[in-house]
Amino acid sequence: MVERPVDDRRQRLHAMAERVAGGHGLEVFDLQWRRESIGWVLRVMLDRPDAGAGAEDGIGVDECQNVSRELSAVLDVEEVVDGAYTLEVSSPGLDRPLRRPADYRRFAGRLAQVVVSEAVDGQSFLKGRIHDVTDEAVLLEAGSRVHCVPFGVITRARLEVEF
Repeated sequence: MVERPVDDRRQRLHAMAERVAGGHGLEVFDLQWRRESIGWVLRVMLDRPDAGAGAEDGIGVDECQNVSRELSAVLDVEEVVDGAYTLEVSSPGLDRPLRRPADYRRFAGRLAQVVVSEAVDGQSFLKGRIHDVTDEAVLLEAGSRVHCVPFGVITRARLEVEF
C-alpha cells in the first residue's frame, strides 16, 4: 500500500467508521488515530444521533462489539492502515465531552465542567448546571450565580458524573 499523509488517512478512516456506524443507526462522535506506547491506535467513539439525555439513549457493549467487528473487516479489505494497530470502539461515557452547542442543549439541566482560555467571571474553570444555550454561549448555573460562557473561549468541557 502507498503511504498516505496522516490527515488523508484520518479522513478515510472517519468516512469508513461513519459508514459502518450509520449502518447500525449510530454516528461517530470522535475518531482518533495516533501512535502510542503500544503502537498505532484507532479509537472510535460512537453516539446515537438526536438522542435524548437519558440512560436508555446510551450505546451498549453489544453495539460497540458489532461496529468493531464490522469496521475491522472493512479496514482489512480496504487496506487503509499498514501494519498492526489496535482498534477501540466505545461510547463517550457518562462523563462525555461536550463539543458542539447541540451537545449542551441535549444535556440541559446536567452538571458540567468547563475549562476556558480566557477568564469568565474571574475563573478559568467553571462547574455548574447547564441552564440555557444560545448560538454563542452556554449559561452555567453555579449556586446563585449564572455564568455566561462564550463557546469561543471553551477549551474543554465535559459532563460531571452524578449519582
